Amino acid sequence: MLADGVTGDFGLPPTFDVTEESVDERTHVIAVRGELDLSAASAFSGPLLAAIDGGKTRVVVDLSEVVFIGSNGLATLLNGLRRLTRRDGRLAIATANPTVLRMFEVTRTDSTFAIFPTRGDALASLSDGAAD
Repeated sequence: MLADGVTGDFGLPPTFDVTEESVDERTHVIAVRGELDLSAASAFSGPLLAAIDGGKTRVVVDLSEVVFIGSNGLATLLNGLRRLTRRDGRLAIATANPTVLRMFEVTRTDSTFAIFPTRGDALASLSDGAAD
């Protein structure tokens, strides 16, 4: 506890967590929470590439609880998209966070990725006309 009853996590590493959900034999959801920076990119890359290499052709990356995404996080997303495209697969991103959306705009990747405001919308986009 700090002075005047204020608490904080000063000096602690930024929070990061990744969870996965296999929706069906072709569809996988990877949810990321916290900061997707240099130190977190490899922890995110592992599950993403494992899902793709394991045969998933429809992947939702849920960034709705991400507060920051750095260039390494973006590079990981681009690598995943490239791998899926080579397998005739699709990737959808779920986020409504203005900070994260701005990063996609600034890097001009907002038209590269299929970005939806919710996980449900992203999942629905992958099942529309699904002919993988």
